[in-house]
Amino acid sequence: MKIMIINGPNLNLLGKREPEVYGSTTFEDYLGQLKAKFPQVELSYFQSNIEGEIIGKIQEVGFDFDGIVLNAASYTHTSVGIGDAVKAVTTPVVEVHISNTHKREEFRHVSFISSGAKGVILGFGLQSYDLAIQSFLS
Repeated sequence: MKIMIINGPNLNLLGKREPEVYGSTTFEDYLGQLKAKFPQVELSYFQSNIEGEIIGKIQEVGFDFDGIVLNAASYTHTSVGIGDAVKAVTTPVVEVHISNTHKREEFRHVSFISSGAKGVILGFGLQSYDLAIQSFLS
């Protein structure tokens, strides 16, 4: 099974950025934990602060991988293009968020991705990624 994890803007700063919201673990450290927990899954990772690169990666893997775990970060609430890319591919996408976006600013309550996603997981910290991967295994 091949799963691509795609992270959007500012998630390269995990471990440094707002630790009270996002925790103090870097995503690279957590990715190592995920790979150890799911040795039967070929996990790939991509992060970009650029909307078009995220769209390009969804299109690149969206017909060959078994799943995409997507945390589009702030683009979740602004990018029709990423939402359209999710709908355009055949690979199922699980939208994830580290924080519970519904407990945050009102603009974070709207997602342009959810309507095309297999499911949405939010508010469980980095464990949201773990739960998303598990959803592809069941």
